Amino acid sequence: MGNICARLKSKPPPQSSAKKRSSSRRERRLDDAAIREQAIAAAILFKQHQQQQQFDRSTSLRYPNGVSKKNNSHCLPRSSSSGARSLTDPLLLPLQLHLQGVNVDDLETNHIVLVHGGGFGAWCWYKSIALLEESGYKVAAIDLTGSGVSSFDTNIITSLSQYVKPLTDFLEKLPEGKKVILVGHDFGGACISYAMEMFPLKISKAVFVAAAMLTSGQSTLDIISQQAGSNDLMQQAQTFIYANGNDHPPTSFDMDKSLLRDLLFNQSPTKDIALASVSMRSVPFAPVLEKVSLSDLKYGSVRRFYIETLEDNAIPISLQENMVNANPPEKVFRLKGADHSPFFSKPQALHKLLVEISKIL
Repeated sequence: MGNICARLKSKPPPQSSAKKRSSSRRERRLDDAAIREQAIAAAILFKQHQQQQQFDRSTSLRYPNGVSKKNNSHCLPRSSSSGARSLTDPLLLPLQLHLQGVNVDDLETNHIVLVHGGGFGAWCWYKSIALLEESGYKVAAIDLTGSGVSSFDTNIITSLSQYVKPLTDFLEKLPEGKKVILVGHDFGGACISYAMEMFPLKISKAVFVAAAMLTSGQSTLDIISQQAGSNDLMQQAQTFIYANGNDHPPTSFDMDKSLLRDLLFNQSPTKDIALASVSMRSVPFAPVLEKVSLSDLKYGSVRRFYIETLEDNAIPISLQENMVNANPPEKVFRLKGADHSPFFSKPQALHKLLVEISKIL
């Protein structure tokens, strides 16, 4: 009887192969359109950043909309770096990324501060900002001096303290007793190290993402020099600017736009490479030359974590491991399939690690 009923159940007529192909093409076009809209929206958001009264000029400080303790007490985004994904790696909906049993309000801090690398700006974190906010975190993405929407001329930046000032100003204004998790990418690693030395009591954890993790007395140039001769692509991509004349040291350097994909974005979606190509700015040279002074009492008191990017052509994994071995952090994480810009190439996997690090007791 059950078999008869099953046979009597109506079934939709099978689609022809042509109709299926047509439907598949329409779905792909819709997906591509949605991705393009996300990139455009992100670019507009950060370009209008300085015009929004509720944001500080050098900081994109955003709060989750409509987040309630009741509704978010057990829901956090989830992602993994182990599964195969296409290079487009579109943003997953937060409701697809549940992580049970964690309340961000119970963490030591749910406030994450994102610090970009050389040439980048707060705009590069747009995927991470969206994922973290939807998870209930408070997020600030800093534009360092002469970066992003900052109108300051990079060629007149003469020190690391001047370059990092938007970050140190932000930390200085934090209420007493409040802490943040600092996340630094690329040259942002040197910047958060400087901040750790200045404000150790305001920093819960520091996360270095494919970043310069210096020892005391080192400069970022010292780190870069370790791969001199072995990274021809980096040397080809750099164009030095001599704003004070050729008889003086360089004041900044640019990256050759035609080499950005191979150097920084070899695993990243095309839409994000396009965003970077119209948004990246010169890197001030003086802060790269400056040697940092880091003490065990201050810098050393902040818990450090390192996220390695295994497909990185700018800071190769061998150089990342050299830094880790020279200045061991509390824990090292590895992002498979990530280029030098994991916030583009592996946003969900990076997000998962940031959430995991925030929960470490």
